Formats: sequence, structure tokens, C-alpha cells
Amino acid sequence: MSSSSRQFLRVWHIGVILKRYRLDNLFNTAQLPAPIRWLRVFIPAGKDLSNLPRGERLRLALQDLGPVYVKFGQILSTRRDLLPTDIADELALLQDQVPPFPGEEAREIIEKALGKPVDEVFASFDTTPLASASIAQVHPATLHDGREAVVKVVRPGIDKQLRKDIDLLKTIARLAGKLMQNFVQGGANVRPLEVVREFETVVFNELDMQREAANASILRRNFEGSHDLYIPEVYWQWCKQRVMVMERVSGLPIGDIEGLREHGVNLKKLARLGVHVFYTQVFRDNLFHADMHPGNILVDASNPDDPTFIAMDFGIVASLPPKDLYYISENFMALFNKDYRRVATLHIEAGWVPANTRVDELEAAVRTVGEPNFTRPMNEVSFGKLLFDLFSVARQFELTIQPQLLMLQKTLLNIEGLGRQLDPELDIWAVSRPELEAIIKKKNSPDKFFREMRENLPRWLAQAPEIRGLAHNILVRANSGQPPGNMPRDTADLEREQIASRHKTSQALAGGSLSISGAILTALETGPWFLWGYSVPGIILLAIGGWLIIKSLR
Repeated sequence: MSSSSRQFLRVWHIGVILKRYRLDNLFNTAQLPAPIRWLRVFIPAGKDLSNLPRGERLRLALQDLGPVYVKFGQILSTRRDLLPTDIADELALLQDQVPPFPGEEAREIIEKALGKPVDEVFASFDTTPLASASIAQVHPATLHDGREAVVKVVRPGIDKQLRKDIDLLKTIARLAGKLMQNFVQGGANVRPLEVVREFETVVFNELDMQREAANASILRRNFEGSHDLYIPEVYWQWCKQRVMVMERVSGLPIGDIEGLREHGVNLKKLARLGVHVFYTQVFRDNLFHADMHPGNILVDASNPDDPTFIAMDFGIVASLPPKDLYYISENFMALFNKDYRRVATLHIEAGWVPANTRVDELEAAVRTVGEPNFTRPMNEVSFGKLLFDLFSVARQFELTIQPQLLMLQKTLLNIEGLGRQLDPELDIWAVSRPELEAIIKKKNSPDKFFREMRENLPRWLAQAPEIRGLAHNILVRANSGQPPGNMPRDTADLEREQIASRHKTSQALAGGSLSISGAILTALETGPWFLWGYSVPGIILLAIGGWLIIKSLR
């Protein structure tokens, strides 16, 4: 069967499911094009389920459609501020109530992956899963040394199902891209196909349990000794591409608000802690859990007034290029300060909009989005939605939407949804600003500067022999009298350029020499004239050298 035929059958299947669960009642079908309205007549209705609540019908339809659509429902379930309560409650069940596959089949997958019988690997293994999700399911087990563990097993046949759905999404994205390019202003920059490809990468990465184990291991190292977030230990000797074994943890589900209240958990503190953990992962570590829906988060309530988050399911972990991370943090601070011109300037500097974009026009567009939010009570403002609106309005300036920025925005929406669920009065702005300010201040501290200098010193010294050759080339070019470009110069201009060039070159060489000397002195951890752990002469030489280099560049 050809690819086109398979996709047509899949579209037909989607239509059958939508009609079976009477989801057409959720939309105004009168606004659909006539051919689509006529096509509905030929789709069999099946059993009448219209008596079921609409939220339940939507959840069941997403489960029937498959893992890609379950993922979509999981993301939606965290946005209670955007969804009716009945629909949000039903979609929340997608977190851990996806129908499981047989436990004996899971046992076979484990034995094939590990090359050993299950009884030889584990002292006990329960074929009844603890939870079943769209990509994999989890079984409890006990290691021979007595440690409690969980075994995560990838669903059999999931690769083929994902491939069918994503191929269909690609077809739809290509069509949407052409329509947007032809009929929507700035639509060429949205690039839906690229977004689907990024989603494809993320979803197929989730099938690799060794990748997920590595994600968990790094996050655990980043929060080692922290009381804010606990990451279970990975048992690497039993991790393969289709199977992952890690420490079994227990706690209260983050979505069980009544249970948290019964245990006396400080919900306001827990909501603020969630924001803190998000900013720490993104801006301190540049590695963040990008799938923080309620099914993936527990709460350690052993100390109710000082609770701890427990994270699970590390299939989607993301990071940003250093350049984007810098511009995102600066954009956040500019929005906190209501500095719309700074936001516009940053968009241009980052290359998100063309370099010839008029700053004043972009500033006015940003102001149009930002100001209405500041006139509302701050506990009603969604920072994630503001970013989405900002991206949307900037499309008229040919904004290039980066997939990793969409991932960050989705994670921020998840965190806000969880925070507002815990504390409806949570002021995201008041909590976020000091968190980001503290992280930026620490990242730009003298301690970090000198620590990085000490780390880079061996590399600089190894490259030092090349400096002589580079300096010689610079001086030869400066003495050659050749002006930059092909514009003619008279003798007086040429002479002035030669003198200025020699002077700037001398300044740069002197500054570089002083900076290297200062770096060497500063990197030494013992010696005279030390203050707060740093060499005073080294700092002075660094300052003078840096000043000369900056002056030579003007």
C-alpha cells in the first residue's frame, strides 16, 4: 500500500473516532468547508456515546488515536486556567491511566534486552504495572541486594505507530506551511514542518531508555545535596535501549491537592519552589525537565512545611544554545522591568528578527502586548502566555521561531499551571524576578569569572606560541598601508590610518600581554598580596590589560 493510501486511511480513521465520540459537538461544524461537512455523512457513527460527559469523550478519543495524541492531551491537562474544569480533570487521567500492555510481554522484552532471565536479574518482579504511559510502562521490582527499583519498558510496536502518526503530521504541516505562506502575513517564518520534525526528534528520543537514564543522571548530579528537587538513582548495569532500571521513590502526586492539604503541606511554599526549580534548571544549569506534567512529579511531604519535589520520567530533557539562553534571560529581565525598547533591541541582536527591523516599530508592537497584562492583577497574568503573544505579534516582523524556544515556553506553561493549581493567588512575576536576578548575579560574579579563567589558563598557555605569529601578521598588515576595502585614499589619509593602526595594534598587544600576565598571577592560589583568595597585582594587571584592549577596539 502506498504512503498516500495509508495516510488517507489514517485521516479516515481519525474522522471515524471523532464522530464515534461525538467530538463534532465541540465545534461549530457550520463553519467547516462544504466538502468536509458532506464527508461527515459517510463516516459511520458506531455506538452512540453522546451521553458521556464531553471531557471523558475527549480523553477516550485521544487514547484511541494513539501516543502522539495522548502527549497532546497531557500538555493540555496542565492548563487549567485555559480549559473548562471538566475537560482538564479528564485529560489529567491521561498521565497514568493509559491502558497497559500485558506484563508477560514486558518480561519478554526485559529478558531480550538484558540477555538474562528476569529472576536472575531481580529478586522479585511484578508483572502488574505501577503506571502505564503513552511511550512505556513501569513495573515494580526488587534487586538481589534488597534495593527497591522500578523497571521502565518501552511499549512493543510503538515505533511503527509513532512513524505513521508523525508522517501524517508532516503531511498536514507541509499543507499548513503552504497555506500560511500564501495567505498569512509572516506565515513563512512559522515553519510548522520544522516544529513537527523537532517533535519527532523529541518523541523518538523518548524511546531510548539509555538516553533517558543519562538525562536523569545529569539532573541528579546538578541537584546533588539540594533539598529542592530529588532525582532517583539510575542503576546503570541494567539499563539498555528498551529497558531502564532506577530507584523506586514514593511521595504524594502533585495533582492530589486534597491529599497534600491533608498532610499539612505548605502549598504556597510548594508553588514558589516550583518556580525556583524551573529557573534553576534553565538559567543555572541550562538543562531542564521539559515534560513536567502532574504525572511526572511527586512531593516528599515528610516535612510538610519544607516539602521537596521528586521528578520522574526523564525522556524529554532540553537545553538551549548559550546565545539563546543569554537573550532569553535578558528578555525576561526586560519584561520584568517593562523595558519594551530593550525587548525590541534584544530580538534584533539575537537575530530572531531581521537586522533592518525598525526598533521603534517593534517596541510599539511589544508594548501593545505587554501593557494590557500590567493593568490586571498580577496573580492572573501568565508569563508563558505573554511570551506566546510576544512571539505571535513579532511574526509581522518576520520572527524566526526556534523550536527550542517553543519547548522552553511549553515548560514554563506547565510550571505556571502547576503553580496556580497549588496556589491560585500565586504571583508568577513577583516570584520569578528575584529568582532570575539571583541566578544572573551569581553567574556573573567575580568568583565564577576567575574560576573560568583558571580553567581556561592551560588552553591559553598552549596557544601562546601562536600569538607571536598572529602579532607579526597584524603588524605587517598595519605597515603595508593598504586601506580596508577598495576605496581610494589620498596620501594624508593613508598616513593617518597607518599611524592609528600601529597605535591600536600596540595597545592591543600590550593589553593582551598584561591580561595574560594578570591571568597567570590570578590563577596562582598562593603568593604575596592576596586578598579574598585573589592576587591583587593579578587583578590590577587584568584591569589595565582589559582597558587597553577595549580602547584599541574603539
